[in-house]
Amino acid sequence: MPYTEWVNTKLYPKGGIGLKEKGLTIIRLFAGFFLYSAGIVMTINANIGLAPWDVFHQGLSKTFGITIGQASIGIGIIIVIINSLFREKVGWGSLGNMLFIGVFVDLLMLNHIIPEFENLVLRVLMMFSGMFVIGVATYLYISVGLGAGPRDGLMVALTKRTGKSVRLVRNTIETVVVIIGYFLGGSVGVGTLVMALTIGVFVQLAFQLFKFDVKKVEHRFIDEDIKLLKKMLTQPKRDVGAGGK
Repeated sequence: MPYTEWVNTKLYPKGGIGLKEKGLTIIRLFAGFFLYSAGIVMTINANIGLAPWDVFHQGLSKTFGITIGQASIGIGIIIVIINSLFREKVGWGSLGNMLFIGVFVDLLMLNHIIPEFENLVLRVLMMFSGMFVIGVATYLYISVGLGAGPRDGLMVALTKRTGKSVRLVRNTIETVVVIIGYFLGGSVGVGTLVMALTIGVFVQLAFQLFKFDVKKVEHRFIDEDIKLLKKMLTQPKRDVGAGGK
C-alpha cells in the first residue's frame, strides 16, 4: 500500500476522503463559525438584552477595555485549558470555535456590517433571527465531526464530574456568567431570559430542518492526530509500502 494511501486510511478509516471533500469540510466549518458570529452580533444589535455568555463577554470588554471578540477568545482559551484538565477531549473544531468566532464577531461589529434598529418589532425579529442563524451555524460546525465548542465541552465535563443533569449544569453555568457579567457592566434584559430559555429550541429546529442526528456524529479529536503523527514518524515508509500495515 502506498504511504500516502496508508496515512489517508488511518486518518479516515471508513474509506478515505479526497482533497475536494477535505476542502468542503473546511469551508463548512468556517461557514459555521462565521454564521455563529453573525447570529451573536444580531442578538447583540437587537439591544433587548444579551445571551448569557455574551453578557459576560461584554462585561469583560467594558472592564478591561478590550473588544467582545477578544473577551470571547480569552475565556475560550481558559475553558479549553479547564476541559483538558478534566480530560475532556478537544478537537480542531473546538480550537477553531475558540479563536475564529471571536475574530468574526469583532469583524462584523467594528465594521458595522449588521444594522441596528430603533423599532422594537424589528429588534425582536432580529433577536429571533439571530438565534435561528446560531442554530444553523451549530449544525454546520458540529456536523463536520471535529469537536464541539469549548463551552459545550465544559458543560459535558462538569456533568460527568458532578453527576448532575445537563439541564442543571447548563443553567448553573449560565446563571453564574450572567451574574458576573452583569456586575462587570454587561447588558441584561428580557432578551437574556428569552435566549437562555429558547436557544436550544432554535438549535433543535435547525437540526430537524437538515435531518441531522447529533448522536450519530463521530468526532475526531486532537489526541488521535497526535498519536497518528507519532506512528507515522516512527514507522518507516518502506514497511508501510511492503507490508501494507
